[in-house]
Amino acid sequence: MSEKRVMFVTGGGIGIGRATAFAFAKAGYHTVVTDILVTEGNEVVHAIQSCGGSAEFIELDVRSTDAVNAAVATVESRHGALDVLVLNAGIAHRVPMSEMTDEKWDHTFEIDLKGMFRVARAALPGMRTCGRGAIVCLSSIMGVAYGWDEHVHYSAAKAGVVGLVRGLAVEVARAGVRVNGVAPGYIFTAQAMSKEHSLGLEGLKAAANFIPMGRIGEPEDIADVILFLASPASRYMTGQVVVVDGGLLVGRY
Repeated sequence: MSEKRVMFVTGGGIGIGRATAFAFAKAGYHTVVTDILVTEGNEVVHAIQSCGGSAEFIELDVRSTDAVNAAVATVESRHGALDVLVLNAGIAHRVPMSEMTDEKWDHTFEIDLKGMFRVARAALPGMRTCGRGAIVCLSSIMGVAYGWDEHVHYSAAKAGVVGLVRGLAVEVARAGVRVNGVAPGYIFTAQAMSKEHSLGLEGLKAAANFIPMGRIGEPEDIADVILFLASPASRYMTGQVVVVDGGLLVGRY
């Protein structure tokens, strides 16, 4: 079993997940990077290891219950129960309601919300047995405050993440497990920079004009908050979803 604390992140190959993997590795965790992006996930692990950190990659599609259960079981057999679970895997596709099909709706929910449920369900027994653990779920300002036209399915799924955080936090609090969330604002990620499905680079730069801090966030801005929520520094926090948006929500009037 590993003597290091163990962190497991979904969607760890790029963006916020990637930055989170580096942040936890730097903090001394053994970092388990999971993603469907095999090349990117392995690159993260190799970069961590080249800096003297401890990490491994597991290919994982959070839509598969069997794959999720197997991945968590594999990590637990090597290292023991997970100390931290960061549920980050997600997608955002532009689909007007007039073109929304059951399949398109379900595809988003299978990853953005049900994927979190699957991984949390698999990891919780070990956490309960050890009487400790921290789970951090990624929502969005689109799930806590904003509506997003042509992304109703995304906003709905991210709003569901808030409910998951609150309900699960109450359920597992007496077992020593804390559950919190982060709702990022506009962040420089591949998803946000997609002109087809999101704002695109030009749109992001324009959005900076409406942000009180005057800039778009970096993935590291979110990763550091996730690290805080998983650390003893937030030991009396559970069931909370922290907005990290450079003041965007409070600054719009």
